[in-house]
Amino acid sequence: MRSLFLLLTSLVLIHGRVSASTIEAEKHLKKAVSEVAQIADRSANSSALAVSVRPVLVNIISFDLMTRRAVGPGWREFTDAQQKEATDLFTTLIIRNYSSKFSPGEFPEITYKTPMCPVPGRVEIPTSILYKGSHYEVIYRQEESVAWRITDVVIEGVSMIATYRTQFDAQFKQGGAVAVISSLKKSVASSQ
Repeated sequence: MRSLFLLLTSLVLIHGRVSASTIEAEKHLKKAVSEVAQIADRSANSSALAVSVRPVLVNIISFDLMTRRAVGPGWREFTDAQQKEATDLFTTLIIRNYSSKFSPGEFPEITYKTPMCPVPGRVEIPTSILYKGSHYEVIYRQEESVAWRITDVVIEGVSMIATYRTQFDAQFKQGGAVAVISSLKKSVASSQ
């Protein structure tokens, strides 16, 4: 009887911790989305939006972890300088791509669905987004380190990290870190 009580108490404590985690992660995401909306309302164009929104996105997105996961196992063969350069380029690319999807003054209508906690320290927040008459199902994957940070975005069932990993893996196999960085430089240049 005592062990059943301990088991039930443990499950309640775990569930409570998970609930608190999902609430905190969702609160952090909503705050960042609100900040981005305010910046978007004041931006003259997508280039200005990309510059203005960068500090907010750097605080909510773990670009270093995303870059490492997007590159995959080859990341260990990058020098420290190459890792930093790749992360800086990937950050710029993602922010420009994100910003180019929005028209200044217009912001999507976002419906937040019930967050899920697949494992402790990780939360997935599914959303339904309506923007310019189109619906999108987007899941924000977050992990807790110092604060909750986005580590992947799944749009209509397609993981951003998995998509980039396919691309970067092929480039890495052809020319190592230099090929990945060269490709990132080209992508950043063409995103201006």
